Amino acid sequence: MPLPGRAAKGRSGRFALGVAVVSVPLVLALLGPVFAGAPGPRAASFTLGGGHWLGTDFVGRDVWRQVLHGGRPVVLTALAATALSYLVALPVGLVCALTHRRWLEELLIRPLDVLLAVPSLLLILLVASVFSPGAVGLALLVALVNVPDAVRIVRATAAEAAARPAVEALRMQGETWWRMAVGYVARSILRTLAADAGTRLTGVLYLVATAAFLGVGIAPDAADWAVMVDRNRTGLFVQPWAVVVPAVLIVALTMGTNLLFDAALAGSRRPARGRGARSRITRNRAGEPRP
Repeated sequence: MPLPGRAAKGRSGRFALGVAVVSVPLVLALLGPVFAGAPGPRAASFTLGGGHWLGTDFVGRDVWRQVLHGGRPVVLTALAATALSYLVALPVGLVCALTHRRWLEELLIRPLDVLLAVPSLLLILLVASVFSPGAVGLALLVALVNVPDAVRIVRATAAEAAARPAVEALRMQGETWWRMAVGYVARSILRTLAADAGTRLTGVLYLVATAAFLGVGIAPDAADWAVMVDRNRTGLFVQPWAVVVPAVLIVALTMGTNLLFDAALAGSRRPARGRGARSRITRNRAGEPRP
C-alpha cells in the first residue's frame, strides 16, 4: 500500500508537470497577439534566417508571428464549445434522472440518439457544406455534437445519486426540484463531471483542430495552429518549424489539460482512515452503528 506522503508527492509532481506542459501553449494563445507586433515584409516561402528565427511559411510570412496569433482561435473555440455542451447537457441530464415521467425522458433522449448515431466530424462537415460557419458557428457545431454523449453521462451518474434515500427524504420534505437537483444530485456527481470534462476538452480540441485543418469555420490563410499544420505540410522537409511548432503546441495543450485534471481528481480523493473502508464505522451515543 503506497504511503500517504509518497502519494501526495506524486500528485504534486503530476500537477507541476501539467502546469509546465499546458502553460506554454496557453500563454502563447492568450498573450501572444499582444506581443506579436506589426507584420513585417514577406520573404520567400519556406526559408530560414533573414530575421525569421522560426523561418517563413508557405506564403513567406514569419512563422513565429503566426504562432503568436494562431493559438487564441483554437483555445477559445474549444473552451466555448465545451462550456456550451455542459450548459445544455447538465439541465437535460438532471431532468431525465429526476423525473418520474417516462414520456418526458423519452422526449428528451430520443432526438439526441439520432445525433449520437452520426459521426461527429461527418456531421460538422455536412453542416459546413450547406452553411459557412465562422468561429462562433464552429463552436456551436462542436458543442452540438458533444451534447448527446454528455447528456448520457450526466443522466447515468445523476440517476445513481437520485436513487439514494437522501433524495427521497428531500422529496418527502417538500423540497423544490432545484434543491434536489442542484443542491444534492449535482454536487454528488462533480468528480465524475470533472473527469469527463478533462477527456471531453481533449476531444473538443481534436475536433476544433481537425475542422480547422479541413478549412471549416476559418479562412484558408488565417493564423491558426491547425491551419498552419495543413498549409505548411508541403514544405515539411524544407522548413519543418512551420509544421512542428504548431503541432507540438496542440499536443502539449491536450496533454497538459489531461494531466491537470488527473492531478486535481487524485487530490480530491480522501484516503480511508483506520484499517480499511469496511471498518470505518462509528457509534453514536446510543451505541448504534453509524456510517
